[in-house]
Amino acid sequence: MDDLAALADSIKAWGRALGFADLRVADVDLSHREAGFQAWLDKGYHGEMDYMASHGMKRARPAELVPGTLRVITARMPYLPREAAAGASDWREQEQIRGADGAAAVVSVYARGRDYHKVLRARLQQLASRIEQQIGPFGYRVFTDSAPVMEVALAEKAGLGWRGKHTLLLNREAGSMFFLGELFTDLALPVDEPITPHCGQCRACIDVCPTQAIVAPYELDARRCISYLTIELKGSIPVELRSLIGNRVYGCDDCQLYCPWNKFAQRTTLPDFDVRHGLDQVSLVALLNWSEEDFSRNTEGSAIRRIGHERWLRNMAVGLGNAARSHNGDPVIVAALQGRLTHDSALVREHVQWALLQHAS
Repeated sequence: MDDLAALADSIKAWGRALGFADLRVADVDLSHREAGFQAWLDKGYHGEMDYMASHGMKRARPAELVPGTLRVITARMPYLPREAAAGASDWREQEQIRGADGAAAVVSVYARGRDYHKVLRARLQQLASRIEQQIGPFGYRVFTDSAPVMEVALAEKAGLGWRGKHTLLLNREAGSMFFLGELFTDLALPVDEPITPHCGQCRACIDVCPTQAIVAPYELDARRCISYLTIELKGSIPVELRSLIGNRVYGCDDCQLYCPWNKFAQRTTLPDFDVRHGLDQVSLVALLNWSEEDFSRNTEGSAIRRIGHERWLRNMAVGLGNAARSHNGDPVIVAALQGRLTHDSALVREHVQWALLQHAS
Protein backbone atom coordinates (compact mmCIF):
# COMPACT_ATOMS: atom_id res chain seq x y z
CA MET A 1 0.00 0.00 0.00
CA ASP A 2 2.91 2.36 0.70
CA ASP A 3 4.15 1.76 -2.85
CA LEU A 4 0.68 2.46 -4.27
CA ALA A 5 0.35 5.65 -2.23
CA ALA A 6 3.72 6.82 -3.52
CA LEU A 7 2.66 5.93 -7.05
CA ALA A 8 -0.56 7.92 -6.66
CA ASP A 9 1.45 10.94 -5.54
CA SER A 10 3.74 10.56 -8.54
CA ILE A 11 0.79 10.24 -10.92
CA LYS A 12 -0.65 13.51 -9.62
CA ALA A 13 2.70 15.26 -10.06
CA TRP A 14 3.13 13.90 -13.58
CA GLY A 15 -0.40 14.97 -14.45
CA ARG A 16 0.19 18.52 -13.24
CA ALA A 17 3.32 18.68 -15.38
CA LEU A 18 1.12 17.78 -18.36
CA GLY A 19 -1.18 20.76 -17.82
CA PHE A 20 -3.82 19.30 -15.51
CA ALA A 21 -4.65 21.52 -12.54
CA ASP A 22 -5.51 18.62 -10.26
CA LEU A 23 -5.90 14.84 -10.30
CA ARG A 24 -7.66 12.62 -7.78
CA VAL A 25 -8.57 8.96 -7.43
CA ALA A 26 -12.04 7.44 -7.00
CA ASP A 27 -13.31 3.92 -6.57
CA VAL A 28 -15.85 2.57 -9.06
CA ASP A 29 -18.99 2.41 -6.91
CA LEU A 30 -21.56 4.87 -8.32
CA SER A 31 -24.58 2.87 -7.25
CA HIS A 32 -25.88 5.91 -5.35
CA ARG A 33 -26.31 7.68 -8.72
CA GLU A 34 -28.22 4.96 -10.55
CA ALA A 35 -31.76 5.76 -9.39
CA GLY A 36 -31.38 9.46 -10.13
CA PHE A 37 -29.95 8.80 -13.57
CA GLN A 38 -32.79 6.42 -14.43
CA ALA A 39 -35.37 8.94 -13.23
CA TRP A 40 -33.76 11.60 -15.44
CA LEU A 41 -33.99 9.30 -18.44
CA ASP A 42 -37.58 8.36 -17.62
CA LYS A 43 -38.54 12.04 -17.73
CA GLY A 44 -37.10 12.29 -21.23
CA TYR A 45 -34.75 15.05 -20.17
CA HIS A 46 -32.02 13.65 -22.42
CA GLY A 47 -34.03 14.57 -25.52
CA GLU A 48 -32.50 13.16 -28.72
CA MET A 49 -29.29 12.12 -26.98
CA ASP A 50 -30.12 8.44 -27.34
CA TYR A 51 -26.57 7.51 -26.39
CA MET A 52 -27.40 8.56 -22.83
CA ALA A 53 -29.73 5.57 -22.53
CA SER A 54 -28.27 3.10 -25.01
CA HIS A 55 -25.63 1.70 -22.63
CA GLY A 56 -28.05 1.09 -19.80
CA MET A 57 -26.43 1.40 -16.39
CA LYS A 58 -22.87 0.96 -17.69
CA ARG A 59 -22.54 4.72 -17.28
CA ALA A 60 -22.81 4.24 -13.53
CA ARG A 61 -20.76 1.03 -13.48
CA PRO A 62 -17.20 1.68 -14.63
CA ALA A 63 -16.15 -1.92 -13.99
CA GLU A 64 -18.80 -3.11 -16.46
CA LEU A 65 -17.74 -0.58 -19.07
CA VAL A 66 -14.09 -1.61 -18.74
CA PRO A 67 -13.80 -5.01 -17.03
CA GLY A 68 -11.04 -5.13 -14.47
CA THR A 69 -11.30 -1.46 -13.54
CA LEU A 70 -10.62 -0.88 -9.84
CA ARG A 71 -9.99 2.86 -9.75
CA VAL A 72 -10.61 5.96 -11.84
CA ILE A 73 -7.99 8.68 -11.98
CA THR A 74 -10.04 11.79 -12.70
CA ALA A 75 -8.39 15.02 -13.82
CA ARG A 76 -9.42 18.59 -14.48
CA MET A 77 -7.84 21.01 -16.94
CA PRO A 78 -8.68 24.75 -17.03
CA TYR A 79 -9.77 26.14 -20.39
CA LEU A 80 -10.29 29.86 -19.75
CA PRO A 81 -8.02 31.33 -22.46
CA ARG A 82 -4.69 32.82 -21.46
CA GLU A 83 -5.71 36.13 -23.03
CA ALA A 84 -9.01 36.38 -21.09
CA ALA A 85 -9.41 39.71 -19.35
CA ALA A 86 -7.30 39.96 -16.23
CA GLY A 87 -8.79 40.48 -12.79
CA ALA A 88 -11.10 38.47 -10.59
CA SER A 89 -14.29 39.19 -12.50
CA ASP A 90 -13.23 41.10 -15.63
CA TRP A 91 -13.57 38.12 -17.94
CA ARG A 92 -17.12 37.50 -16.74
CA GLU A 93 -18.04 41.16 -17.15
CA GLN A 94 -16.56 41.14 -20.64
CA GLU A 95 -18.60 38.10 -21.60
CA GLN A 96 -21.77 39.60 -20.13
CA ILE A 97 -21.26 42.82 -22.11
CA ARG A 98 -20.71 40.86 -25.29
CA GLY A 99 -23.80 38.77 -24.63
CA ALA A 100 -25.85 41.96 -24.41
CA ASP A 101 -24.78 42.99 -27.93
CA GLY A 102 -27.44 41.35 -30.07
CA ALA A 103 -25.36 41.53 -33.26
CA ALA A 104 -22.41 39.69 -31.68
CA ALA A 105 -22.11 35.93 -32.12
CA VAL A 106 -21.59 34.31 -28.73
CA VAL A 107 -19.72 31.02 -28.90
CA SER A 108 -19.24 29.18 -25.62
CA VAL A 109 -15.78 29.88 -24.19
CA TYR A 110 -14.75 26.22 -24.19
CA ALA A 111 -15.25 25.92 -27.96
CA ARG A 112 -13.19 28.89 -29.12
CA GLY A 113 -9.89 27.03 -29.16
CA ARG A 114 -8.74 23.53 -30.04
CA ASP A 115 -11.05 20.55 -29.55
CA TYR A 116 -10.69 19.58 -25.91
CA HIS A 117 -11.27 15.90 -26.74
CA LYS A 118 -7.98 15.85 -28.64
CA VAL A 119 -6.05 17.82 -26.02
CA LEU A 120 -7.12 15.87 -22.94
CA ARG A 121 -7.03 12.47 -24.61
CA ALA A 122 -3.46 13.01 -25.81
CA ARG A 123 -2.26 14.20 -22.41
CA LEU A 124 -4.02 11.43 -20.50
CA GLN A 125 -2.38 8.98 -22.88
CA GLN A 126 0.98 10.59 -22.10
CA LEU A 127 0.21 10.16 -18.42
CA ALA A 128 -0.55 6.47 -18.93
CA SER A 129 2.70 6.04 -20.83
CA ARG A 130 4.60 7.71 -17.98
CA ILE A 131 3.02 5.29 -15.50
CA GLU A 132 4.05 2.38 -17.73
CA GLN A 133 7.62 3.64 -17.75
CA GLN A 134 7.56 3.52 -13.98
CA ILE A 135 5.79 0.22 -13.27
CA GLY A 136 5.56 -1.65 -16.56
CA PRO A 137 2.37 -2.64 -18.42
CA PHE A 138 -0.92 -2.16 -16.58
CA GLY A 139 -4.58 -2.17 -17.52
CA TYR A 140 -6.09 1.21 -18.39
CA ARG A 141 -8.37 3.11 -20.74
CA VAL A 142 -8.57 6.85 -21.37
CA PHE A 143 -11.85 8.78 -21.60
CA THR A 144 -12.68 12.40 -22.34
CA ASP A 145 -16.41 12.97 -22.74
CA SER A 146 -16.25 10.14 -25.25
CA ALA A 147 -18.07 7.18 -23.71
CA PRO A 148 -20.81 6.37 -21.18
CA VAL A 149 -18.90 7.77 -18.20
CA MET A 150 -20.41 9.74 -15.30
CA GLU A 151 -17.62 12.28 -15.28
CA VAL A 152 -19.05 14.66 -12.71
CA ALA A 153 -20.05 11.86 -10.32
CA LEU A 154 -16.56 10.35 -10.48
CA ALA A 155 -14.85 13.71 -10.08
CA GLU A 156 -17.12 14.54 -7.16
CA LYS A 157 -16.39 11.22 -5.49
CA ALA A 158 -12.67 11.76 -5.94
CA GLY A 159 -12.83 15.19 -4.31
CA LEU A 160 -12.11 17.34 -7.37
CA GLY A 161 -15.13 19.45 -6.45
CA TRP A 162 -18.84 19.21 -5.87
CA ARG A 163 -21.81 19.05 -8.21
CA GLY A 164 -23.34 22.49 -8.55
CA LYS A 165 -27.03 23.20 -8.95
CA HIS A 166 -26.43 23.63 -12.70
CA THR A 167 -25.11 20.00 -12.66
CA LEU A 168 -21.53 21.03 -13.52
CA LEU A 169 -18.61 20.36 -11.19
CA LEU A 170 -17.56 23.28 -8.99
CA ASN A 171 -14.26 23.82 -7.25
CA ARG A 172 -13.51 26.45 -4.61
CA GLU A 173 -10.21 27.44 -6.23
CA ALA A 174 -11.29 27.15 -9.87
CA GLY A 175 -15.05 27.61 -10.30
CA SER A 176 -16.27 25.44 -13.18
CA MET A 177 -14.26 26.59 -16.21
CA PHE A 178 -12.41 23.33 -16.73
CA PHE A 179 -12.64 20.07 -18.63
CA LEU A 180 -12.71 16.63 -17.04
CA GLY A 181 -10.95 13.50 -18.20
CA GLU A 182 -10.54 9.99 -16.80
CA LEU A 183 -8.06 7.17 -16.72
CA PHE A 184 -9.76 3.89 -15.83
CA THR A 185 -7.18 1.56 -14.33
CA ASP A 186 -6.73 -1.82 -12.69
CA LEU A 187 -4.29 -0.33 -10.18
CA ALA A 188 -5.65 -0.46 -6.61
CA LEU A 189 -4.53 3.08 -5.79
CA PRO A 190 -5.64 4.66 -2.50
CA VAL A 191 -8.77 6.74 -3.05
CA ASP A 192 -9.25 10.42 -2.26
CA GLU A 193 -12.11 11.75 -0.15
CA PRO A 194 -15.05 13.83 -1.41
CA ILE A 195 -15.31 17.45 -0.30
CA THR A 196 -18.20 19.40 1.20
CA PRO A 197 -20.52 21.16 -1.29
CA HIS A 198 -20.61 24.95 -1.09
CA CYS A 199 -23.60 26.18 -3.10
CA GLY A 200 -25.67 26.89 0.00
CA GLN A 201 -28.84 28.85 -0.75
CA CYS A 202 -27.45 30.39 -3.95
CA ARG A 203 -29.59 29.88 -7.04
CA ALA A 204 -27.90 32.31 -9.43
CA CYS A 205 -27.51 29.64 -12.13
CA ILE A 206 -31.16 28.64 -11.90
CA ASP A 207 -32.47 32.19 -12.07
CA VAL A 208 -30.27 33.35 -14.94
CA CYS A 209 -30.82 30.40 -17.31
CA PRO A 210 -32.41 31.99 -20.42
CA THR A 211 -34.67 29.01 -21.13
CA GLN A 212 -35.18 27.86 -17.52
CA ALA A 213 -33.59 24.54 -18.37
CA ILE A 214 -32.47 24.00 -14.77
CA VAL A 215 -35.88 22.81 -13.63
CA ALA A 216 -34.77 22.21 -10.03
CA PRO A 217 -31.47 22.29 -8.16
CA TYR A 218 -29.19 19.63 -9.68
CA GLU A 219 -31.76 18.75 -12.37
CA LEU A 220 -31.37 19.84 -16.00
CA ASP A 221 -33.94 19.35 -18.75
CA ALA A 222 -31.50 19.16 -21.65
CA ARG A 223 -34.32 19.67 -24.15
CA ARG A 224 -34.49 23.31 -23.03
CA CYS A 225 -30.75 23.87 -22.61
CA ILE A 226 -29.20 26.16 -25.24
CA SER A 227 -26.11 23.94 -25.42
CA TYR A 228 -28.35 21.03 -26.38
CA LEU A 229 -30.43 23.11 -28.80
CA THR A 230 -27.44 24.53 -30.66
CA ILE A 231 -25.16 21.47 -30.58
CA GLU A 232 -26.93 18.17 -29.90
CA LEU A 233 -30.29 18.80 -31.58
CA LYS A 234 -30.12 17.77 -35.22
CA GLY A 235 -33.43 19.13 -36.46
CA SER A 236 -35.54 22.22 -36.06
CA ILE A 237 -35.17 24.31 -32.92
CA PRO A 238 -38.58 24.60 -31.21
CA VAL A 239 -40.18 27.91 -32.19
CA GLU A 240 -41.11 28.76 -28.61
CA LEU A 241 -37.45 28.61 -27.55
CA ARG A 242 -35.84 30.51 -30.42
CA SER A 243 -36.33 34.00 -29.05
CA LEU A 244 -34.88 32.87 -25.70
CA ILE A 245 -31.64 31.76 -27.34
CA GLY A 246 -30.70 35.33 -28.18
CA ASN A 247 -27.28 35.51 -29.83
CA ARG A 248 -25.87 32.29 -28.30
CA VAL A 249 -24.97 30.30 -31.40
CA TYR A 250 -22.83 27.46 -30.02
CA GLY A 251 -23.42 26.48 -26.44
CA CYS A 252 -24.25 28.77 -23.54
CA ASP A 253 -22.19 29.93 -20.55
CA ASP A 254 -24.77 31.94 -18.62
CA CYS A 255 -25.02 29.56 -15.67
CA GLN A 256 -21.24 29.81 -15.33
CA LEU A 257 -20.93 33.54 -15.95
CA TYR A 258 -23.20 34.34 -13.04
CA CYS A 259 -21.92 31.67 -10.65
CA PRO A 260 -20.08 33.41 -7.80
CA TRP A 261 -17.44 30.68 -7.69
CA ASN A 262 -16.23 31.54 -11.18
CA LYS A 263 -14.56 34.67 -9.91
CA PHE A 264 -11.87 32.11 -9.05
CA ALA A 265 -11.79 30.53 -12.52
CA GLN A 266 -8.25 29.65 -13.53
CA ARG A 267 -6.68 30.48 -16.88
CA THR A 268 -5.19 27.68 -18.90
CA THR A 269 -1.46 27.34 -19.27
CA LEU A 270 -1.84 25.74 -22.70
CA PRO A 271 -1.88 27.54 -26.07
CA ASP A 272 -4.36 24.91 -27.32
CA PHE A 273 -7.24 26.86 -25.81
CA ASP A 274 -6.26 30.25 -27.21
CA VAL A 275 -9.12 31.78 -29.21
CA ARG A 276 -9.11 30.93 -32.90
CA HIS A 277 -10.52 32.96 -35.81
CA GLY A 278 -11.64 35.79 -33.54
CA LEU A 279 -14.51 33.75 -32.15
CA ASP A 280 -14.57 35.96 -29.06
CA GLN A 281 -15.38 39.08 -31.10
CA VAL A 282 -17.00 38.03 -34.38
CA SER A 283 -20.45 39.12 -35.58
CA LEU A 284 -23.45 36.94 -36.42
CA VAL A 285 -23.48 38.30 -39.98
CA ALA A 286 -19.84 37.33 -40.52
CA LEU A 287 -20.48 33.77 -39.36
CA LEU A 288 -23.66 33.40 -41.41
CA ASN A 289 -21.60 34.36 -44.44
CA TRP A 290 -19.14 31.50 -43.94
CA SER A 291 -19.34 29.18 -46.92
CA GLU A 292 -19.14 25.44 -46.35
CA GLU A 293 -15.46 25.65 -47.30
CA ASP A 294 -14.95 28.50 -44.82
CA PHE A 295 -16.65 26.48 -42.12
CA SER A 296 -14.51 23.39 -42.77
CA ARG A 297 -11.31 25.42 -42.82
CA ASN A 298 -12.09 27.57 -39.78
CA THR A 299 -13.29 24.69 -37.61
CA GLU A 300 -10.42 22.31 -38.37
CA GLY A 301 -9.31 20.86 -35.04
CA SER A 302 -12.28 22.48 -33.27
CA ALA A 303 -15.17 20.95 -31.34
CA ILE A 304 -17.50 23.12 -33.44
CA ARG A 305 -16.97 21.05 -36.55
CA ARG A 306 -19.15 18.24 -35.19
CA ILE A 307 -22.40 20.14 -35.86
CA GLY A 308 -21.66 20.68 -39.57
CA HIS A 309 -22.31 23.72 -41.76
CA GLU A 310 -26.07 23.17 -42.00
CA ARG A 311 -26.69 23.38 -38.25
CA TRP A 312 -24.16 26.21 -38.03
CA LEU A 313 -26.31 28.26 -40.43
CA ARG A 314 -29.46 27.22 -38.55
CA ASN A 315 -27.99 28.62 -35.35
CA MET A 316 -26.84 31.85 -37.03
CA ALA A 317 -30.29 32.35 -38.49
CA VAL A 318 -31.89 32.14 -35.05
CA GLY A 319 -29.33 34.55 -33.64
CA LEU A 320 -29.89 37.00 -36.47
CA GLY A 321 -33.65 36.72 -36.15
CA ASN A 322 -33.31 37.86 -32.56
CA ALA A 323 -30.84 40.54 -33.64
CA ALA A 324 -33.20 41.80 -36.35
CA ARG A 325 -35.87 42.28 -33.74
CA SER A 326 -33.60 44.01 -31.23
CA HIS A 327 -31.84 46.13 -33.88
CA ASN A 328 -35.03 47.34 -35.55
CA GLY A 329 -34.48 45.52 -38.81
CA ASP A 330 -30.86 46.48 -39.44
CA PRO A 331 -30.53 46.32 -43.28
CA VAL A 332 -27.18 44.54 -43.05
CA ILE A 333 -28.77 41.78 -40.97
CA VAL A 334 -31.79 41.53 -43.26
CA ALA A 335 -29.61 41.36 -46.37
CA ALA A 336 -27.46 38.62 -44.86
CA LEU A 337 -30.55 36.56 -44.06
CA GLN A 338 -32.05 37.10 -47.50
CA GLY A 339 -28.83 35.77 -48.98
CA ARG A 340 -29.56 32.40 -47.36
CA LEU A 341 -33.25 32.17 -48.34
CA THR A 342 -32.48 29.87 -51.27
CA HIS A 343 -30.07 27.59 -49.40
CA ASP A 344 -30.27 23.93 -50.42
CA SER A 345 -31.20 22.86 -46.88
CA ALA A 346 -34.87 23.01 -45.88
CA LEU A 347 -33.69 23.26 -42.26
CA VAL A 348 -31.69 26.40 -43.01
CA ARG A 349 -34.47 27.95 -45.10
CA GLU A 350 -37.02 27.36 -42.33
CA HIS A 351 -34.94 29.17 -39.73
CA VAL A 352 -34.02 31.99 -42.12
CA GLN A 353 -37.69 32.53 -42.92
CA TRP A 354 -38.48 32.66 -39.22
CA ALA A 355 -35.65 35.15 -38.71
CA LEU A 356 -36.97 37.46 -41.42
CA LEU A 357 -40.40 37.37 -39.85
CA GLN A 358 -38.84 38.72 -36.66
CA HIS A 359 -37.67 41.72 -38.66
CA ALA A 360 -41.19 42.22 -39.96
CA SER A 361 -42.90 41.86 -36.58
